[in-house]
Amino acid sequence: MSGYTMLRNGGLGNGGQPWMLRWSSRIRLSWLSFTLFIILVFFPLIAHYYLTTIDDANNAGKPIFGPRTVNELCEVKHVQDLCRIRESVSEELLQLEAKRQELNSEIAKLNLKIEACKKSIENAKQDLLQLKNVISQTEHSYKELMAQNQPKLSLPIRLLPDKDDVNVPLPKSKRNCRLHNCFDYSRCPLTSGFPVFVYNGDQYPFGSLIDPLIKQALEASVRTNVYVTENANIACIYVVLLGEMQEPLMPKPTELEQQLHSLPYWRTDGHNHLIINLSRKSETQNYLYNVSTGRAMIAQSTFYDSQYRPGFDVVVSPLVHAMSEPNFLEIPAQVPVKRKYLFSFQGEKIESLRSSLQEARSFEEEMEGNAPADYDDRIITTLKAVQDSKLDFVMVEFTCKNQPKASLPTEWALCGEREDRIELLKQSTFALIITPGDSQLIISAGSAMRLFEALEVGAIPVILGEQIQLPYHDMIRWNEAVFIIPKPRITEVHFLLRSISDNDLLAMRRQGRFLWETYFSSSDTVFNTILATIRTRIQIPAAPIREEPAVEIPHRSGKAAGTDPNMADNGDLDLGPVETEPPYSSPKYLRNFTLTATDIYRNWNSAPGPFHLFPHTPFDPVLPSEAKFLGSGTGFRPIGGGAGGSGKEFQAALGGNVPREQFTVVMLTYEREEVLMNSLERLNGLPYLNKVVVVWNSPKLPSEDLLWPDIGVPIVVVRTEKNSLNNRFLPWDEIETEAVLSIDDDAHLRHDEIMFGFRVWREARDRIVGFPGRYHAWDIPHQSWLYNSNYSCELSMVLTGAAFFHKYYAYLYSYVMPQAIRDMVDEYINCEDIAMNFLVSHITRKPPIKVTSRWTFRCPGCPQALSHDDSHFHERHKCINFFVKVYGYMPLLYTQFRVDSVLFKTRLPHDKTKCFKFI
Repeated sequence: MSGYTMLRNGGLGNGGQPWMLRWSSRIRLSWLSFTLFIILVFFPLIAHYYLTTIDDANNAGKPIFGPRTVNELCEVKHVQDLCRIRESVSEELLQLEAKRQELNSEIAKLNLKIEACKKSIENAKQDLLQLKNVISQTEHSYKELMAQNQPKLSLPIRLLPDKDDVNVPLPKSKRNCRLHNCFDYSRCPLTSGFPVFVYNGDQYPFGSLIDPLIKQALEASVRTNVYVTENANIACIYVVLLGEMQEPLMPKPTELEQQLHSLPYWRTDGHNHLIINLSRKSETQNYLYNVSTGRAMIAQSTFYDSQYRPGFDVVVSPLVHAMSEPNFLEIPAQVPVKRKYLFSFQGEKIESLRSSLQEARSFEEEMEGNAPADYDDRIITTLKAVQDSKLDFVMVEFTCKNQPKASLPTEWALCGEREDRIELLKQSTFALIITPGDSQLIISAGSAMRLFEALEVGAIPVILGEQIQLPYHDMIRWNEAVFIIPKPRITEVHFLLRSISDNDLLAMRRQGRFLWETYFSSSDTVFNTILATIRTRIQIPAAPIREEPAVEIPHRSGKAAGTDPNMADNGDLDLGPVETEPPYSSPKYLRNFTLTATDIYRNWNSAPGPFHLFPHTPFDPVLPSEAKFLGSGTGFRPIGGGAGGSGKEFQAALGGNVPREQFTVVMLTYEREEVLMNSLERLNGLPYLNKVVVVWNSPKLPSEDLLWPDIGVPIVVVRTEKNSLNNRFLPWDEIETEAVLSIDDDAHLRHDEIMFGFRVWREARDRIVGFPGRYHAWDIPHQSWLYNSNYSCELSMVLTGAAFFHKYYAYLYSYVMPQAIRDMVDEYINCEDIAMNFLVSHITRKPPIKVTSRWTFRCPGCPQALSHDDSHFHERHKCINFFVKVYGYMPLLYTQFRVDSVLFKTRLPHDKTKCFKFI
């Protein structure tokens, strides 16, 4: 155990262990130190020697690890790419530096230009201020000049007498009554508007005896008349409605006189009263003959010379169509001109004036200059001789097959029923009307009935007897529609009628149809004509026509309208300035005394437009003869002002006689919002555009979140009462320009095309100027008219889906054109464009004008319209034939005229034959 302990403790006891540990530690430290010394000293020397030896062995003159130049380093493969990058970056830096210097130079130049522009703007502002001052001074000078040349006029004071002057005596004879001594002008000031008070017949005894049909018809006309007022204190005219009375209950003349004098506003003598006595039959008696009417005017169909007061009383036509419009389908066409019979007459004379006078004169006495008392026997003999000669087919009958109608003494009574007489007149070129043998009977209900029936069916009236006073004879030039021949010329009548050309016959027949349709055809036209006659006599202008109030649909605008590249592709054309000022409305020239003083006969007789009967329109078409002056209450239409020139000078201004003018776009739409928005955007930047009227034809309102484009001009969305294509041509009050561009919501027209059409319309303001042309053709196998949309060098219509027209025609279409046409448009939901072409051609007797050579104007990719329906063309065939029956003839005229601009590129399809064009 002691030995083990010794070994454990380091051998030889406890004293030997520390010495051994110290000795082993010294040996390890010495060895490590020696090893590190050898490594740190000898290894670098050996490495240096070794590397030096290799360098000398490979290339003694080029040490590998020696100092190197830049080029030598680049020769090393892995450094070459970096070198190339460095060179590229250096070159780019040099280029950027050059550009920086160039941009600095440009910036300096632009700064100089900005400074120059600022100075130019300041100078322009000063020039603009000076121009405004000059304009202001010029306007002031103009006003001063106008004030010097025009007297200052104020509205006349309206005179309403507090009490009636009962001391004013009647003229010595009631026949001497005229407007100057029997009419109170103080109740009818020029600015009164011609108020008319109509008595309610039910409140007076005579009212219950009037023919119910006449009474109902006149009451319906009174309700719709613009001049009728319920305030009797301000009335100018007091109307008493009479008519055919029931014979057993008809009051005696003294009783009727007392009833008239008891009217609340009769004022002792009945001044400013108008008694309208209408007849529906030829045998109506003249029961006012023995009634003292004082200063009251009388309007009726039968007058004796001792009863009629020229310029005061009114000869009217009978009221045949009392409660409805005439049936145009029953009215014969105006062509062919010649009919089966050259002339016809049917009648029977109950009492001869010769027998009543018991006086007979020979033919020799007549030749000596002594006028016979009655020519009727000679007329009978001459007409029978013409009939027996068989030179022409004539129909004359002087004895009725049935009992003749009741008539006045010496008057030729009508034979048969109205339907039988109408059938004979339909086959007659002329209708003879023999006036009563009594020269004192200047007009009778029977003669007026013959005249009415002849004009209705297009038989030209030939009146034998020049003493007759035809209805409204002081307002209508009857010689344009009627032959009035003295009875002594009865032997020359046949020669005279045979010598008239077909063109003159057609013109007279058309004028007669116009007069009948305008003044005699219905209760409305008869009542309006009577009032218009009185109003014209006392020289009061017509009231303004009613414009259609636009019920606007609120909508949100703000969407910036883009520019369609197709619309902006105008080449180098300058289409004109985009209006930056507020919309400029066309001047409204309201009628004044020119209507009642200088234009009486022109307005009453110019077929076919008797627009004096209706309130006047604020816009009248400027015809060539009227281009220099239009009567107005405010001034003259500006004349001149054209800048002339050519090229850019011409393109930049409208020039012409109306140098400043704009047009209104009327766009009809129905539940196609996306198509509509695209069409509106295409109007952005269009020159001379006043506003856009969107006619919303759908009962469903636009979407609330629909954002409408901002095209720089107002967009008015109008709500309609019903879905009707006639709404396209309503005279909306929002249309403030004469020029109207009617356009479909899917029409696709470029700005240069629209501007060219506008310029052409300004040269022909009374015509339709548009783009797509159509024509009508006669179908020989079916003996009817056809609507044709095929390509043709000849046309007679221009579709109003893209056409300019005058707003004047909107009034005529909506208020004057026969209602039957508008009803058919609503029935088929079609043909409104054909109806407008018929109307304008009927008024002007001119064809429309087609501009450009576009074959189609529809929007590519838009939803299909009504025109794609299979029944579309079939309906249009029916429309044309119906319209011809309404007008009585085909008013459309063919034309081979087309207007192209010399700057407009004509694109002709390769498969189309080139037409002649006029530029």
